[in-house]
Amino acid sequence: MTQTSPAAAPAAATGNPAVAAARARYDRDGYLSPIRVMAADAATALYDALEAQRHAQPDRAQKAIGPNCHLLFPTLWDLAHDPRVLDAVEPLIGPDILIWSGQIFGKPAMSGGYVSWHQDSTYWGLEPPDIVTAWVALTPSTVASGCMRVVPGSHGWGQLEHKDSFADHNLLSRGQEVQVDVDEATAVDIVLEPGEMSLHHVRIVHGSAPNRAAHPRFGFAIRYIPTYCRQARARTFAALARGTDAYGHFDQPPRPDAPLSEAAWSAHAESLARINAVMMAGATQDSRIAGYRAGS
Repeated sequence: MTQTSPAAAPAAATGNPAVAAARARYDRDGYLSPIRVMAADAATALYDALEAQRHAQPDRAQKAIGPNCHLLFPTLWDLAHDPRVLDAVEPLIGPDILIWSGQIFGKPAMSGGYVSWHQDSTYWGLEPPDIVTAWVALTPSTVASGCMRVVPGSHGWGQLEHKDSFADHNLLSRGQEVQVDVDEATAVDIVLEPGEMSLHHVRIVHGSAPNRAAHPRFGFAIRYIPTYCRQARARTFAALARGTDAYGHFDQPPRPDAPLSEAAWSAHAESLARINAVMMAGATQDSRIAGYRAGS
């Protein structure tokens, strides 16, 4: 496997010993967890509100929490821009930060949905891979409920070969599976309470098991990129979260004016039309995940 060198530490990571230590752990392991970014009761209230809002439009309920759902809910847009989240992200990718996408990963209680072992970078078409995902728990993410699992250090293995499975219960866009043998004994469970988050590198090998608990497991995944990143094959949306964008590689989406408004749905549909040109390039069939078929 080809090793990759971690990106040079941004200036923010060099002046504060605690921040520098966190950056060193991230460079070594490919993830940081847990990080408290909001009160537990605030996270629970956000989850309850999202569930009520999305089920008010039952024909669109599943699509509402799929790719780029932060363009549909002002609360998710604001969470992705929250300084408490960005303060943890900035030492990893620098002060000029874009939100490339956001998505709810939801597993109802006692459900079969799972995430196969994979790397996020496989179909994103972003270069260079200086990309971090923040995974914010809105409900308890435990071993029983199918929390995320990561293989520490695997972000240094380079881009690995993947195979599309399109399996019925796989929560990934193409059911992609990494084509290496993953030693389960080396994996770490990322257990999070509501309001806590983890950060992980775009190339860390990770996945999750089905939810066998009596409570749902819902988390908001936010994909942050530095402004110098480029998008292959299409010009997609990315919202400026902090700093300045001197490159202009992406178009700025609008903040949603209200939850699931028609204007928000229109911007969301445009975002999916653009991102599908990247995510589904070369796929042999449509995704089973709601939201990856623009205009459906």
